Amino acid sequence: MPYPPAPWKMYGDSWNSLFRVKEGDHPDRSKGIYGVMMVRYVDPSPLTYHELLVGRLADKEHVTITDIWVDSADSMEGGRALWAIPKDLNEYTFEARENAVSTKLNATASIGGSAIASCSFYDLAGAAPRLPFNGRVKQTRDNGEIITAGLRGSAKISPCRGKWQFAPDGPLGWLHGKRPIASARMRRFRMDFG
Repeated sequence: MPYPPAPWKMYGDSWNSLFRVKEGDHPDRSKGIYGVMMVRYVDPSPLTYHELLVGRLADKEHVTITDIWVDSADSMEGGRALWAIPKDLNEYTFEARENAVSTKLNATASIGGSAIASCSFYDLAGAAPRLPFNGRVKQTRDNGEIITAGLRGSAKISPCRGKWQFAPDGPLGWLHGKRPIASARMRRFRMDFG
């Protein structure tokens, strides 16, 4: 097995934004609030990689991951096998300039050399308090089986400025031209997933 068994004890950073999708915005997407995250997982995580993730509330208790790309084949295989998370592979350019208080991020996710999403963030999360977080993910396998997984951890969490660009002809083209309604940074998170 090339991926670690569940649960995964993960460490890293994420930059997160919420987007509103209205009825009729896109024929393949339900209306609602979608979260978009750019994540880097670092040592001592069992796998280190980058991730672009889109999810939305499935019900009052669960989030469903609708779109996700990683730059690790082991993460892709593990996410699919353990939790039915529909991970695919892509590439990243990732530049984070960080000091004790602030971070400037510029990142791009690409498939086959073509950018599908890029973001820039500025935050002061280094001065934020460490806060707990938790949640539940619910995914459906192709055979209809429902898989749920819990997550919990802590991070220095702070509102921040975030800007996204989505390629209009890419897999996230349905978000093209939309502005975030809110953005936040989770700095140096520690999380148990699964």
